[in-house]
Amino acid sequence: MIQIFTTGGTIDKHYFDANSEFEVVDSLLPTLLQEANISDGYELTGLMRKDSLEMDDQDRAIIRDAVQACEAERVLITHGTDTMPQTANALAGIDGKTIVLTGAMQPARMRHSDAVFNLGFAWAALKLLPAGVYLAMNGEVFAAGQVRKNLAQQRFESTSS
Repeated sequence: MIQIFTTGGTIDKHYFDANSEFEVVDSLLPTLLQEANISDGYELTGLMRKDSLEMDDQDRAIIRDAVQACEAERVLITHGTDTMPQTANALAGIDGKTIVLTGAMQPARMRHSDAVFNLGFAWAALKLLPAGVYLAMNGEVFAAGQVRKNLAQQRFESTSS
């Protein structure tokens, strides 16, 4: 069984006008999973609906507590990209679980979103990786503590040499 936690972020944003006013709304994850023919073998829990720039240490503690409390050995977390590495670091040290964080640079509701690819890639990574904490974004896997978001290039990159 895979536990999925949603926390908000760009993957779940809905833009209301040309001025980029947005709101984090109900997750499209159930629809995306259904479209990928993933209909069982997981439990989906919404933890929060926040832009990751609004997340703080208390929010990360909620995520960590939920991951530790769940019975699943494999945990997928959808998360905003801006502070995904900080949340991954906050999850470090949880033993016996494979934890993968993923998200999107463009909302899943947009036609040219990377959400579907990232979700599928993260799902596969989650099933194949050993216990630990990882980010799976845009076809690459990064270990917690060894990744940063490159804002200029809108991608994640390794901080290890």
